[in-house]
Amino acid sequence: MGRQKIEIKKIEQIDRLRVAFSKRRAGLIKKASELCILCGVQVGIIVFSPAGKVYSFGHPNVESVIDGYVTGNDVASYIDPFSGSANGMNELEVLMRQLEFEKKREKMLENAKKAGWDQFWYNAPIENLELVQLEQMRVSVEELKMKVVKRSDELSWNFINTEVFDSFVTPATQYSSCIVPS
Repeated sequence: MGRQKIEIKKIEQIDRLRVAFSKRRAGLIKKASELCILCGVQVGIIVFSPAGKVYSFGHPNVESVIDGYVTGNDVASYIDPFSGSANGMNELEVLMRQLEFEKKREKMLENAKKAGWDQFWYNAPIENLELVQLEQMRVSVEELKMKVVKRSDELSWNFINTEVFDSFVTPATQYSSCIVPS
C-alpha cells in the first residue's frame, strides 16, 4: 500500500486548522532541534499561528541567529552541543561569579541599612563611604547602566523588526497553507 500523496491546500475548518498547526509546529521544531544536534548548525525559526501568536525556536538562541544573519557574521555565542560550554566558559563558573557578585551587593545593602540610608542605594551619602564600598557602588551603577542600555536596545530592536516585518509581510491568514490528510 505505501504512502499516499497528501493534497496540500488550506484547511477551512478552524478547529482542524488549529489542530494541524499545533501538531505540525511541534514536528517542525523537533526536526530543527535534531538538525542542530546532528549537524551542529545554527537554526532560527519564527512561526505565526492562525490566531496571530508568535512561536520561535533557535539554537543557540533566536536572537543570536538573527543577529548573525543581519550582520553577516557567524554566531559569536555558539554553544557546541557536545562540549557543553560557551566560548570556553563553563556555566558553573558564570553562576559562581554571579553568586559572588550578589553576595557583595547584599553586604553593601546591609551596610546601607545599618547606616540608616534611604531605601534606595543610589541616594546614600557617599562622603562617608570607604574605598571598597565606593567600588561596589560603582560596579552596581555600571551594571544598572548596562541593563538599561540592553533593555533599550531590545525594545528598539523589537520595534524595528515589527515595523519592517509588518511592512513586507501580509497577514498570515491570507497566505498560509497547511497540509491536509486525505
